[in-house]
Amino acid sequence: MERNDAASNTESTRRDVLKYGGAIAGSGLFAGCLGDAESGPTGGETDDGGADATATDARTETDARTETDARTDAPEGEPYTVSMPPVGEVEFAAVPETWAANNGSWADMGIALGQAPPEAVYLASRYHTHYYDEIPGVSVDASDMTSLWESELSVEEFLALSEDVDMFVMDPNFLVGRTKNWSQEDIDRITSTGTPFFGNSIFSRGYGWHDYDYLSLYEAFEKLAAVFQRRERYEAFETLHEEFQERVAEIVPPADDRPSVAIMWPQPIDEPTAFSPYLIDEGTSFKQWRDLGVEDAFATTDVRDFHSDRSRIDYETLLDVDPDMLLLRGNEDKTAAEFQDTVVAFMEDHPVASSLTAVENGAVHRGGPLYQGPITNLVVTERAASQTYGVDEELFDRQRVADIVNGTAE
Repeated sequence: MERNDAASNTESTRRDVLKYGGAIAGSGLFAGCLGDAESGPTGGETDDGGADATATDARTETDARTETDARTDAPEGEPYTVSMPPVGEVEFAAVPETWAANNGSWADMGIALGQAPPEAVYLASRYHTHYYDEIPGVSVDASDMTSLWESELSVEEFLALSEDVDMFVMDPNFLVGRTKNWSQEDIDRITSTGTPFFGNSIFSRGYGWHDYDYLSLYEAFEKLAAVFQRRERYEAFETLHEEFQERVAEIVPPADDRPSVAIMWPQPIDEPTAFSPYLIDEGTSFKQWRDLGVEDAFATTDVRDFHSDRSRIDYETLLDVDPDMLLLRGNEDKTAAEFQDTVVAFMEDHPVASSLTAVENGAVHRGGPLYQGPITNLVVTERAASQTYGVDEELFDRQRVADIVNGTAE
């Protein structure tokens, strides 16, 4: 259906007001010593699978409410600013409506706030929207969502996208740090269009170029809520999360009874013969394992974290460590049964892997996503509690989550 001229002009005016009011205050704000491109599971390569696509019509089932829901921070129609390291103070003349996100952490925050999904993400294959199947009345169709990484990052694609989105919810230093082809000048070209960057790389704390403040999941969530003017939804999630944390703490046994775990990315995914190790840090991608108090099997060994030197280990090294549990990333598109029938079955038949304690005891599991926001954290933490401690009860109220997302929570 074609849009009439009046509607088109209204949208153009609103976007121009937002763009020209959205300049980043100050100069030289993208702090950080940016390194060369890195390869591996957390790079731009499609280790996680998934098809890249073009524009998206992905919508949540809450959009109708979103457009009329009261905004809660700045007086309507007045400019407001929100601070985010490393970009500093970002001014918004109007609440952003369309956006692109770095990853599933930020995308999930937007969904939790009742927003429409982002038009694009860094890698659509790693935005695991099937977690929303747990929440009644909340869904996202990401099948046609644009992946900003294909064979490489394209400055031209960002410039074109800046005509369609009101902000890039991503850390500009991540973009420069992940490829040899980008520079600060490219970031400046993009921001000069009036579409600001607003983000911080929170999922890992292993990047050498990230020499500015990190944020916790809920610190980042609060800042995005300020941008979208959804303070009430944020506070409702914050309360629910605090109650959830109390329930999780109740099921965690004494330290001596907690398992040692090895979190790794298998290479290749289905029939692994080597692994990229992840040491548990304060990044948001390890939140569920920190909250469950597991022991990092690599922490007291010579095994180096993947982020530090792109390291890999083989089965012989893994057998020397011999963790109680193996948590394998990159398998979030599989069901538990599919994971057992592929990865676990291969390891059970492998001459060395079959001798691992975790394989013998049936303690090889999907290791959780690289990226998690407030909704997905609830889902994957509950799953991790089942994997780790055999908890078979629901640890959070699904309908309450849906009500917060829909703006109908009491």
